[in-house]
Amino acid sequence: MINAGDTVWILISTALVMLMTPGLALFYGGMVRQKNILSTLMMSFAMLGVIGVLWAVYGYSLSFGGDLGNFIGDLKFLGLMGVGEEPSGLYATSVPHLAFMAFQGMFAIITVALWTGGVVERMKFSAFLLFAVLWFTLVYCPVAHWVWGNGGWLADLGALDFAGGTVVHINAGMTALALAFLLKPRKGFREGMPMEPGNIPLVMLGAGILWFGWFGFNAGSSLAADGLAANAFVATNLSAAAGAATWMILGWIYRRPSALGVATGAIAGLVGITPAAGFVHPMAAIPIGIGASVIGYYCILWRTKKGIDESLDVWAVHGMGGVWGALATGIFATATVGGVDGLLWGGGMQFLKQIVGVVSVGAFAFAATWVLGKLVDRVVGLRVESHEEEVGLDISQHGERAYGGVLP
Repeated sequence: MINAGDTVWILISTALVMLMTPGLALFYGGMVRQKNILSTLMMSFAMLGVIGVLWAVYGYSLSFGGDLGNFIGDLKFLGLMGVGEEPSGLYATSVPHLAFMAFQGMFAIITVALWTGGVVERMKFSAFLLFAVLWFTLVYCPVAHWVWGNGGWLADLGALDFAGGTVVHINAGMTALALAFLLKPRKGFREGMPMEPGNIPLVMLGAGILWFGWFGFNAGSSLAADGLAANAFVATNLSAAAGAATWMILGWIYRRPSALGVATGAIAGLVGITPAAGFVHPMAAIPIGIGASVIGYYCILWRTKKGIDESLDVWAVHGMGGVWGALATGIFATATVGGVDGLLWGGGMQFLKQIVGVVSVGAFAFAATWVLGKLVDRVVGLRVESHEEEVGLDISQHGERAYGGVLP
């Protein structure tokens, strides 16, 4: 039976998660140099179109269709065959199947958009589109099936991921790191050329939109308007708040509290709580948010020291924050919330299952990205020419300026 309240909540949550992709575009766009703002925005907005279509055509079926060898779905729902106004009977049993499909589609879109932060200011737009389609098909869809699909091997194992710690954040973070190695650093990065953010107010606006949308991301993953949704909602806010405050303090200790740092800390906290939001007591979100912020902060320092140009720290904040969140789920989970006890309550086996999920998804995403990246590089070339990078990707790839002026 369709429940009106559940249906309204899942539709609102779908809209909230959709809004996160434009929010991510602003968040990333403000962090790059002015000559690359539009190209960075374009990467996220393009995925709303490309992945939005591919999800309905075959992505949903590969992720949530009938199981093939515990690895990927079949083509049962190809072209949305059998996906209608009635509940699916497998996943969200009180809302229309179409609503569940649309909700999950927004996760697919933003996951592809997330790893663009590792390739900004130097990747060809044509290469980006080709790689995005291949990665969505051969990496995102299988991982989504492993973790959330009926028959997926990690789902059968019992690895927990409430709203995307492994499927979204570890997946995107490890992909961004692999692409950063393949593309190599931006011109002048290792020589100390200034690469200051072009528009920090844009970053703050994007972070605010992401925080707002994340309530749909996490609380919507309850798939019902119930107490579990409320638990995830409160835990989400507490972790974001703890992450923002922690990053601000760390910045103050080492130098000065920065607006960019507070925004990044909030995102780190949101990443950390994502897999745990429906399995932990809301107060556990505070140490989870603190941990995500600390880990992200020091991972950025480490990769900078090593000269790794993973431009907007997708690996540090999303990848490693997702690793921490998945492991923290195995530590803080309590049966009183999500029906499973973590390490603190005697669930040592659950913690081991979380490790399996982290390692398998992280290794698969990195390795598959490396192979696909090499393939795309051979076909069309991954990186723009030196003079195109010099003038900026806004002009060289899209023929536009963000702030007016005459095109050369």
